[in-house]
Amino acid sequence: MANDINSPTLSTTGYGEVIAKPDMAEFSVAIQADRSQAKQAKAAVDKVVETFIASLTKSGMARKSIVSSHLQLSPQYNYPKDGKPVLNGYRAVRDITVTVEQLDKLNTYLDLALQSGVNRVNNINLKVKDETQYKQKARQAAIADAKQKAQQLAKGFDSELNGVWSIVYRSHSVRPVMMAKVVAMESQSVDQGYQDEEMTISDQVDVIFKLKN
Repeated sequence: MANDINSPTLSTTGYGEVIAKPDMAEFSVAIQADRSQAKQAKAAVDKVVETFIASLTKSGMARKSIVSSHLQLSPQYNYPKDGKPVLNGYRAVRDITVTVEQLDKLNTYLDLALQSGVNRVNNINLKVKDETQYKQKARQAAIADAKQKAQQLAKGFDSELNGVWSIVYRSHSVRPVMMAKVVAMESQSVDQGYQDEEMTISDQVDVIFKLKN
């Protein structure tokens, strides 16, 4: 692109980051049941799902904040060294994803999962409600960084900026706080180290500046 104009150019990349403190969360749990009959496995899982959802809504959570997956039902086999596979029963699995608008209630909802018979917590993802404002701040920081670099470089080479030739926006990225480990609900222990966590929201922009001849 710089070859299309009759003046020298200077290319810079601006980076911007802002740190945000999470004020909401999203967690997913799994309910699994192994039974000799498919119908029994399904019934066992459905019962836990219904109990957990009822507990959440009774505690004041909006139903739209709870998303349950379709049932996954699969036969389970034993594989002897010699001979054909032997059907050993059926496994039913369903996942539930819960959006927590008030972070201080996260432990309460996880306790409800335990009491309802949920088998495990797959992950806990901490977020911020008004993510847009942080994205905008990161973007402005990236723009300022690109300008500052260009000005310093131009000055260092005894030149001056003469406007912008092109801008390429590289979009933003969010590094959420993930409590990634799977937590077995039988242990009655859920990681509570999220309270002082922070998340990083970054942005990037590539700019080509024109230089005075």
